[in-house]
Order: sequence, then structure tokens, then C-alpha cells
Amino acid sequence: MGKSTLFNRLTESRQAIVDDESGVTRDRHYGQSDWSGQFFTVVDTGGYVVGSEDVFESAIREQVLITIEEADAIFFLLDVTTGITDLDDAIAAVLRKSKKPVFVVANKVDNNFLYSETAVFYALGLGDVFPISSMTGSGTGELLDAAMKVLKPEPIEPPESTIPKYAILGKPNVGKSSLINILSGTPRNIVTPIAGTTRDSIHVTYNQFGQEFMLIDTAGLRKKTKVRENLEFYSVMRSIRALEESDVVLLMIDAQEGLDSQDINIFHLAEKNKKGIVILVNKWDLIEKNNKTTSVFEEEIRTRLAPFSDIPIVFTSIPEKQRVYKAIDMAKRVYENRKQKISTSHLNDVMLEIIERTPPPSIKGKSIKIKYITQVTGVCPSFVFFCNLPQYIKEPYKRFIENQLREKFDLLGTPILLYFRQK
Repeated sequence: MGKSTLFNRLTESRQAIVDDESGVTRDRHYGQSDWSGQFFTVVDTGGYVVGSEDVFESAIREQVLITIEEADAIFFLLDVTTGITDLDDAIAAVLRKSKKPVFVVANKVDNNFLYSETAVFYALGLGDVFPISSMTGSGTGELLDAAMKVLKPEPIEPPESTIPKYAILGKPNVGKSSLINILSGTPRNIVTPIAGTTRDSIHVTYNQFGQEFMLIDTAGLRKKTKVRENLEFYSVMRSIRALEESDVVLLMIDAQEGLDSQDINIFHLAEKNKKGIVILVNKWDLIEKNNKTTSVFEEEIRTRLAPFSDIPIVFTSIPEKQRVYKAIDMAKRVYENRKQKISTSHLNDVMLEIIERTPPPSIKGKSIKIKYITQVTGVCPSFVFFCNLPQYIKEPYKRFIENQLREKFDLLGTPILLYFRQK
């Protein structure tokens, strides 16, 4: 039909997956657009299906109805090459009951003959018809001009781009969308017991209890050998993009399965991109426990993630709402750790004393002297150590320095970078 293509054009992005296969869009997908200086939110929905028993189609139908309820105006997209179908009639009946402003949009109008064919859509009784081509963009200007007249007249400020962004990553069916639904208080994302339900990356702004941030729910990341169809490949790519645009990654693992190789791959991907990391061990309510279970499980995780094991681990149960808000508090702490600036004087006071007590080992009879330390701007906390022979600083001593920094300063959950330079 072209809904996702139009969404991508209006938001000037490629956020929504576009494919020839019908039913690709499952969740409501949100994006920001502007026209003539007026900002507004665009929501891409899954295709509305009447009377289906399919678990996805019934969930999509519910999502579409929620979106209609939320919307200030509705673009009813129709295919000029097929005319009015029984399904179109059924949707038109739903839209007439909604009492919302509806814009009938005839898509795929690529020539004068097809333009004349759009007149048939007046029979739906929903007002003027707007011929467009979502692929080329023709006709979208007239559509937006008309839409702006029914939206709020005052300009809306674009969303704050500096708020923290938390990406929820993990294997399929681990509970990522359920976490967002609990935090938002609404069934914003489709949740089913079928792995891989979420295909797009969904952005949700959260502003409660004195916290404001953006949550990014992503499609589950699978091993490459299991990524066989194009749609799943695009889902994985969007998960990686979500990770790249985030500040903190909430890596959710299944308590019943434990930390496996795919979880470790995701962890190292986040570490490589210098993102803050919080590990959520979900479905903890399903584990038989004694007074040592938590510490044993946590120690196993840290051992497998070494050497970067200074990571907060939160044991959660989404259905029981156990420690969900603790996970968010920890994400905020990691975000602040990743952005913190340590004064040069404090850094030198603390670290030079440690270095004097435990200096770098001498190499070829030459003593290595570290004279001065400063923090520099970077994607994560980055420190420069000025010394006389930086080429002789070996990896074990670098790890010692990193561990001392983590012990003396709160750098929990964030990678750090160390540079050794000639004085």
C-alpha cells in the first residue's frame, strides 16, 4: 500500500521497513516531521485486517484502533491501482465513527490516467481525495498544506535531542517490548510469545518521576546464520543503528537460558561503540533460588565479560514489575557516569599517588615516569597520561590503571579510554 514509504518520506528517514510483502509493519512507528515551520508527529501503523484470527493481524488491528484514538488527523492511504476493496469499505466505516479529520490519500498516482481514476474514492464519503505518489513525493505538498489547517495552529518545538537515549537490546522474545509497555503504561508495542515480533526499532519518550529519556525498543538480534529473510536482516540493521544512536544499552538476557554467545556478541558490540551498559537478567521469577543464587549468577556473568566487568546487573521480572524502575535508575547513573568530567587537579591528586606507589615496570633498565594526567573530550570518559616513555607501557599496567580509575571514581557501566603520550 505504501504507508511506510510515505512515513519515511515525511520524516526524511528510513526508520520504517519497506518491503513488497504485505504486513511488514507491525508496531506503531513514530517519527518527527515538519511542514512550513510546524512540527508534528507521524505514526506509521500496520495494515488493518478485519475478522482475522492470526495472532499478528489481530494485534495489529488493536494497534491501529489505538492510533486512531490518539491521532489529531488521519491519512487513509488507498491504492489507486486496485480501487475500493471490501477492506477499504470496512476501514472507512471505522474512520467515520471516529469523528477524526480524515484525509483520503490515493497512492501510486504516477500518470494522468491514474490521476483520473482517483475520483472513485469519493464514494467512500470521507471528503476530498489527495492523489500522491509516496515513492516520488508528488502531491504530498498539497496533502500537508491541507493537514496543517486541522492540526494545532501554534508551532510545536522539535523534540529535545539532548535527552538520554536508552536502547533495549537482546535476543528475540526476552521481554524488551513488555518492559516499554510497563514504563509507558500503555500497550504501545505488540507483545506475543512468538520470537521476533518486533521488526522495527520503536522510539518512546518517557517523562515521569523526575526522569526524562527516550527508550528505543529493537527487534531481537539473532545469530547471522539465522538471518535468512530480507526483513529480518533489516530488523537486525535497525537494532545496530539503535545501539549506535543510544547513550546507554540495556542488555536484556533470559535468566532461564543464562548469558550465551549471542548475548556476549551484543555486549561487545555495545562496548566497541563505547556505550554505557546495564545488564537486565529478566524472567528472574522463574528461577528456583537460594541465598547464593544471585551472587553466583552475577559472578558467572562478570567472569564471562572480563576484562570489562564493571557493569551493573539488575535482576528483573517484567510481569511481576520487579526492579523495573531500579533498572531505569541504574541506566540514568550509567548515563551520568559516561558524561562526567573529573577535574584535572582531583585526577592528579588521586592517581599520581597510586602511580608513585605502583609505578610501571622498568623496561631495558629504563624507568617510566608518569608526570601528569588530564581528561579529554570523547564519546566516553577518556584520559591522557603524559610520560617519558609511553611506548613501554604494557597492557597489564594499562588494565591496572583502568581498575584504579574505576575504584576511585564512579565509572560503573561505562567503557573508558586511556592514552599514554610523550611529555
